[in-house]
Parts: sequence; structure tokens; C-alpha cells
Amino acid sequence: MKWSDTGIVLSVRNYGEQSIIVSLMTAAHGRHLGLIKGGRGKKERGKYEIGNYLSVTWNARIEEQLGSFKCELLKSHAALYFEDPLRLSGLSSACTILERVLPERESYQALHESLLSFLSNLNSYEWLEDYVRWEIAVLKCLGFGLNLTACAATGKKGELIYVSPKSGKAVSRLAGEPYKHKLLALPGFLRTSSAKVQSIDYGEIIEGLTLTSYFLNQYVFVHSRNGCPAARDRLVDQINQKHNIGKN
Repeated sequence: MKWSDTGIVLSVRNYGEQSIIVSLMTAAHGRHLGLIKGGRGKKERGKYEIGNYLSVTWNARIEEQLGSFKCELLKSHAALYFEDPLRLSGLSSACTILERVLPERESYQALHESLLSFLSNLNSYEWLEDYVRWEIAVLKCLGFGLNLTACAATGKKGELIYVSPKSGKAVSRLAGEPYKHKLLALPGFLRTSSAKVQSIDYGEIIEGLTLTSYFLNQYVFVHSRNGCPAARDRLVDQINQKHNIGKN
């Protein structure tokens, strides 16, 4: 068995003295593992940082085997942000989420494309908003899409400021007022397709992550033995710290 594809490094673990087992989010073959002999060597080590984009060939005697990877580096996303802890946490969180929640060897081409797009635009000023939108895309691809375009109660599209935790649908200010203590906040950047932001509103980012956290925990992480990845918790903690500093 042999195939070639492109893939994004989701995780790496040591195997023996010199080898590693790498998990890749591939374009056509889903989340796929493979052995890389000599992957711990000095010349190879930097190639397999989480988030790096690779050209890969997988080879095995039979399909059920772990198989081995031969890889060429296409783009080193991780190396760009070694001195930017927040962006590095965003990169790690996104990759770790897919490593945690995706079954092995099932094709999720849309998720591969969305992850690659997020990583390619990680240097943008709006990257935190993009991250929240990316988590919403993950929910959609896994069958738990949110409907944030019209009020669940009235069907109207104006003044959408809440989200129902039961339906995942937006709720308007008027319709949600009697139940607001039970509803999730819908941050402004998810309500409009506005121009580029002039400053980062960490409060709105937290609202967005609180929104996605609810549905990820309710429908996705609940099926994972270890729950929410620690990498995502670290990202949320760092954003909360930024928000608290801004308030002081």
C-alpha cells in the first residue's frame, strides 16, 4: 500500500531511540499516523514541529499497518511564532483539537483546508477572531453547526446578541430578554462581516470562546477520554490574562 498527499503535523511522539510517530491531518486521507525512522535526528527534528505543512508519502505492506512516512517540509508555520506565545498557543490549540477529536483515517477535507487557511493567516491582526470562527467550522464539520444568521424565535435578522444553548441558534435582543440569564452571548464580530478591526477586543474573543466551549464540551469533547485539550485551556487562560490587563 502506498499513497502521497499533503499534511499538517498534529502531534509527535518518540518511538525507540531515534524514530518518531507522527500524526498528520492530510488532505485526502484524514488524520493519519506513520512511523518516521531517524526522525529524532538533528537534521530532521525541526521538520516535525506541530503545525508544519508537509508533502508526505505513506507506505505499508498492508493497509491495517501503522506504515511509515517520508516527508518533505513545505512550510514551517511553527518557526514563525516561537517568540509569540499567544499565536503559538493558538496554533497548538487548533492542531491538538483535531488530534483529540477526529477518528483516524476518515477523510475531512474541509477541516484540512480550514486548518491550513487558519495557519497561513495566523500573522493577521484578526487571527483571534479567525480562531473562534475556525472552532465554529469544526463544530459544523462534525455535525453540530450553529445557526447565527436569524433569530430562533422570530426568524428576524436584526439585533442578534444571544445564542440558545439548546438549539445553537441566534436569538434577538427582544426575544431573548426574558431568558437572557440562560443564553450565551453572541460577540459582535460574529454578528457582522465588518472591516478589519482597529484594536483587539479581548472581551469579545472570550465571549466567542465561551460560546464555542459550550458546544465543544457538550457534543465533541464529551466523547474524548481526556476531555478538552490542555492546549486549548492554555490559550483561553492567556486571552483572559490579556483581557484582565486591559481592564486595569
